[in-house]
Amino acid sequence: MTDLDADEDFPTWRGPDGTPLSCREKIKVMNENLAEIRDLAQDALEDGLLMGATEAQIRAFLHGMVDGLVNPYGKGGR
Repeated sequence: MTDLDADEDFPTWRGPDGTPLSCREKIKVMNENLAEIRDLAQDALEDGLLMGATEAQIRAFLHGMVDGLVNPYGKGGR
């Protein structure tokens, strides 16, 4: 498994007005959360492939999971 926590793997997070977010601690937490999700998704992909599932089916399911996430804070840009 590769180290997926490098800063360059993540975008510059921006607010609704397009300005970069400035709270370094919150950005760090966001990036850590996303790195953890990516690691889990990679593990699920590898496990599924070893079990004989197709890569396309696993990827489609993972995409569907992300597309099904609900914004609990109301309207937000996608």
